[in-house]
Amino acid sequence: MSLHDDLTSVQRRLDDLMRCVARLDEPCGDSLDLRRVRSAADHLRDSLTMLCEAAPAAAKGRPVDMITVPDAPYDRGLWADAEDEGLGSPYRHAP
Repeated sequence: MSLHDDLTSVQRRLDDLMRCVARLDEPCGDSLDLRRVRSAADHLRDSLTMLCEAAPAAAKGRPVDMITVPDAPYDRGLWADAEDEGLGSPYRHAP
């Protein structure tokens, strides 16, 4: 699935959730727990709206550059003067 399809699917399910929460209003009344659920659903809807606005821009802004790493071993001469990380140079003593 594409990003657009996934976001559309989430939006549909969130709309279903909002309808179910609205239906709970009558049997449960205006209780603290229902207000929390309603607030959480509203917050989720707002967060999804921000994600929908930001996702296409973020997806377009990241070009994918593939880097080919050869299977051949590296030239050992490249590492001739390198120190082992964390071990220091074999010719020097630790302070």
